[in-house]
This record gives sequence, structure tokens and C-alpha cells, in this order.
Amino acid sequence: MNIDQRSIDTIRMLSAEAVEKAKSGHPGMPLGAAPMAYTLWSRVMDHNGKNPTWFNRDRFILSAGHGSMLLYSMLHLFGYGLEIEDLKNFRQLGSKTPGHPEYGHTKGVEATTGPLGQGISTAVGMAMAEAHMAAVFNTEDIKVIDHYTYVIAGDGDLMEGISNEASSLAGTLGLGKLIVLYDSNSISIEGSTDLAFTEKVRDRYTALGWDTHYVGDGTDIEAVEQAILAAKAEDRKPSLIEVRTNIGYGTEKQDSASAHGEPLGSHNLDILRKNLGWELESFKVPDEVRQHMDALIERGMNKEKAWNDLLHSYSVKYPEKAKELDIWLSGEVSDGYLESEEFWSFEKGVSTREASGILINRLAERLPSLFGGSADLAPSNKTNMKNRTAFSREDYSGSNIHFGVREHAMGAILNGLALHGGVKPYGGTFFIFTDYMKPAMRLSSLMELPVTYVLTHDSIGVGEDGPTHQPIEQMAVFRAQPNFIAFRPADARETAAGWYLAMTTKNTPVGLVLTRQNLPLLEGTGKDALKGGYVLKRETGELRLILIATGSETELAVRASNELEKDGIGTRVVSMPSWELFDQQSEEYRNEVLPNNVRARVAIEAATSMGWHKYTGIDGAIISLDTFGGSAPGEQLFEKFGFTAENVVNESRKLLK
Repeated sequence: MNIDQRSIDTIRMLSAEAVEKAKSGHPGMPLGAAPMAYTLWSRVMDHNGKNPTWFNRDRFILSAGHGSMLLYSMLHLFGYGLEIEDLKNFRQLGSKTPGHPEYGHTKGVEATTGPLGQGISTAVGMAMAEAHMAAVFNTEDIKVIDHYTYVIAGDGDLMEGISNEASSLAGTLGLGKLIVLYDSNSISIEGSTDLAFTEKVRDRYTALGWDTHYVGDGTDIEAVEQAILAAKAEDRKPSLIEVRTNIGYGTEKQDSASAHGEPLGSHNLDILRKNLGWELESFKVPDEVRQHMDALIERGMNKEKAWNDLLHSYSVKYPEKAKELDIWLSGEVSDGYLESEEFWSFEKGVSTREASGILINRLAERLPSLFGGSADLAPSNKTNMKNRTAFSREDYSGSNIHFGVREHAMGAILNGLALHGGVKPYGGTFFIFTDYMKPAMRLSSLMELPVTYVLTHDSIGVGEDGPTHQPIEQMAVFRAQPNFIAFRPADARETAAGWYLAMTTKNTPVGLVLTRQNLPLLEGTGKDALKGGYVLKRETGELRLILIATGSETELAVRASNELEKDGIGTRVVSMPSWELFDQQSEEYRNEVLPNNVRARVAIEAATSMGWHKYTGIDGAIISLDTFGGSAPGEQLFEKFGFTAENVVNESRKLLK
């Protein structure tokens, strides 16, 4: 038996044995896809297991994340630091080998996958980042940024709508360094894919602008290699390679749904051993495979060394470009601009979406790595960088991204941009349409990615577009999401605080929740907003009442406090743009802002009341919206639903009786 086949069978056995030991997992996909994965990693990909974060490495995403043992077996064999004991602890508490691949948890995992369609869509973002940075930094003689993004995706990935959204954009952009190997085994959990998926996938991808290839026998590694090389030769289109495989290869479960998501069982494991001619004990890697892998690992190390030498030559010949590349890779905003008076300065009140647009353009002048756009809403979201061109197949150096009406894909692409590194990604849409991209936003939080979401038209202030476009429960949704900062500023200066946060956070996505309607500049707003909640207006005399508000309702609280103070009611206004940031402050600070002995509290927010009781207590009141909005001018809707200074005053008086 040749060494390639022996290596492939090692991957198969390690994967099947780990699932069997765990009594949980998905053995079928690794058994069928092992030949294509091995071919890619051993013959084509540039990667170095000894340094998984080498910047110019080829990226690999297992979009079919349920087949995680395929990836873990590869990471073990190719020297990424996973040990046999880690494979034995597959799916166990605290192990390095969780049920689905998790970025940041296991070295070599480039993206968290498992929710189908997310991986292939994230890969589009990685390919966009590579194309953009290559266009900015490469010279005619030195290609310092030059790598591919590879994906193994399954039938389920290509059924999910997000994959079509992202693939459509990839085809439009002509991302020639994106190559998807489609593990076409015609089986899903419920049975044959013919039950619900009979389309001609390659024809669809051809229509999307992709280069397509077909390998009829997934065990033919020569054919797989030639297809990948042919895909690499097409540099103006992304490529899809359909590889026909057999799920559960080599067992009695081959080509059946039962091979997908359950252990093979000892009987089928014995059959697999017999069919592969495998006589070694469980979790044993043949010596000849170890030696073969050592050579491949050394080759990967040499690939990185060659790039480091190239980078050195680049630094000598193009020192200014090399210095700029270092800045991009650092992700820092240089020259202390975020602390400057200019960054925080506004002469008049504007909508917070308009303020955000001003800030984006201020940042764009000093942060060349800023890279983003909108899901076909840039004029409304104010996300366009005015002195930048569009990122397109004709000009990858452009940095205004037109995502099209593809919110879900946009979310995944932003994740891919952040995972790739070197660019500072942001994306905009209406706040209500986060419903479309919530799964990708959740993965931003899970992967601890510093993605910025520009979320405008934040309330019933949207007005005439009506309840379909007016977010009600969305603030509660994102406040409930771990490791996500929802930031709803009260005016332009608080919006500056939001962008300051977005540009400096390292491990948390930020959602800037912004108004369509104009808001006045409020006295006292500014950098204190970074604490999440702060005293915007202090009481006169004895403190009897606290008004807590966010966003556009903060101005109502200020006006109401002025009326209440006229009657001798000591009223404090607390602006609370971010619960998450406020809750991170010390207990001493939080008690200083919201003294425990003052139980008369009114929260004001044009959204659901859910969650506000933790700040108002059972004695407090909440002026909120626990129903859908309506279609009318925003001012009329605010009055109809009680978001007026007069109503705040009336509710406060009731509370004090």
C-alpha cells in the first residue's frame, strides 16, 4: 500500500475511533472526505502546523463542521499540536476537540463552524480580505500577500440560503483565490438528498459566476489534485469542485443516513478495519505515516521561511509599504487620534446615523485598513467612505463594500474579514434586519471577533415604513447575547464613544444602534458613555427620582427632569447607552450612579421592557413598547405610544405618590 493511501486510512481510523470512544459524533463524513482533505493539505496547501498563524498561509475552513474529527485528525497528523490524548477526549468536557470546530479553542481551526452555510460564507470574507490587501500592498516584483482560501462544504451547506447569498457575491467579485471542495455524498440526516435537494449544483454555481469542476470518484486523489490545480489556474472566478464521495465509506452503513450522526458501532468498526486492511491497535498511527508527515511538516516550515525571506526583501526595497503593512496587521488607530478633540467634536445636533457617517469618514482619513459597507443601504446607513472607491472585481484596492441585499451573508463575511486579519471590518443595515443576520452575529460573539455593526433606524422613529421596519425586541435580543456590546447613543458625542469602543475592543463585537431622526447635542455627553451608564444631569438638592434612558429617549428624560425640578423634585438623569459596559463597572461605581436607597426610578426606551427591571426594581416604572409600532410620521408615533416629556413627568409623579 502506498504512503498516500496509508495516510488517508489513518485519518479515517482516527476519526472513526474517536467518535466510537465518545459514543457521539459524525463518522460518515470523515470516512468519505478523507481522500480530498488529505490531498489538499499534503499536495496543495501552504500551511505550517508549527506556526498556525503565519499570515500568508492558505486558509482552510471545514464548513461541514459536524465532520470535525476529520479536521482534528488532520491537525494531529500535520503537527498542529493536537495529541492522541486530545483525539481520545473528543467531545469531552474541557477537551481541545469539541463537537464542532471552535476558533480560538483549537490551534489550526480558522473559523467556528457547525451551523451549516456559515463556513463557506465566512470564507468569502477571507478571500475578500486577501484580494484587498494584495491589491494595496503587492508590487510588480514582490507578491507579499498571496494565499488561497479553501473550503470543504457539504450538501447541507449548499442548501442553506446564506451560502447562496455569499456565493453570489463571490461570483460577482470574481474571487479567484476562493476554492470550495463540495463533498457530494447525496445524504442528509433525513435520508437521500433527493427528498428536498435535486438541483444541479454545478449549474447553479456556473450561473453565479463560478468556475466549476467535477471529480466522479472521491478516492481518486490524482483527479482531486488535478481539479484543485485547474481551479487555481482560473484567477478571475471562484471555483467549486464537486467531489462524489461515499458517506460512511468502508462500512455496512456506507451511503446511508445512519452513517451521518451516530457512532459506527463495534461491528462496523471491525468491518472498516477489515476493508482497510487495518491491523493496528486503536488510535495508533503507523510509523511510516509519522515519517511521511514529518516531511510534510518540514515542507510547511520551509514555505513559511521562504515567505519570511520575501517579506524581508520587501521591507528593504519598500520600507514605507512594509511599515504600513505592520500598522494594518496591528489593527491600531495610530497617532492617538481617538483621544483628540477633533474626533469628539460636533457643532450641532444630528441623527446618530449621520454622526456615525461623519465618524466613519474621520476614521477613514487615518485608518487605511478600515474596510466595510452596507447591505444595499449605504445612503441610509451613512456607511460610505467618501474619499474611497468601491471594492470590485475591477478594483480590489477599493474599500467601500457593496454587500447587496444579503444581510446574513454580510454578517458571515464580516466574520471572515476579521478572522483573516489586517482589515478593520464594519457592516451596516437597518436594526430590524439583524433578524436576517443574527446567526452570523452570534458567531462573532462566540469567536470573540471585533466586528462593528452599524444598525440604523433604531425604533418607531422610522415612522411611515411601519411596524415591519420598526425594531421592538431587537435590543433585548442582543443584550441577551453573551459577549456582545449593544450601544445605543443619545447624541453625536455618545456616537463617538461608540466608535471609540468599536475601534479599540479586541475580543467583542459592537452593535451601534442609531437613529434616523435628528437629536440635539446634550450637555454633558462624551467619553463617560464608555462606562455604559453615567450621570448625565445631576439633581438639585435631595435626590428623589432617577430617570434612566437610552438613545433618542435620553433627551426626553432631560426635558422631563427640568419640569420635575421646577416642582422641587430632585431628579437625576442617567444615560445608559450600553447595559453590558455598565455591568462591567465596579459595584461602587454602579451604586454611585444608581444609589440603592433611591427606589423611585423610571426607565425610558422605545423598545420592549424586557430586562429593564434589573435597573428599576419592582418599585420602579418602565416607559417602553411591548407591542408592534405603526405606520405614521415618527413624531406622531412617539406621542401615541407615550414617548413624550409630558408622559415621563406624569409617570414619575405617579411613582412618587
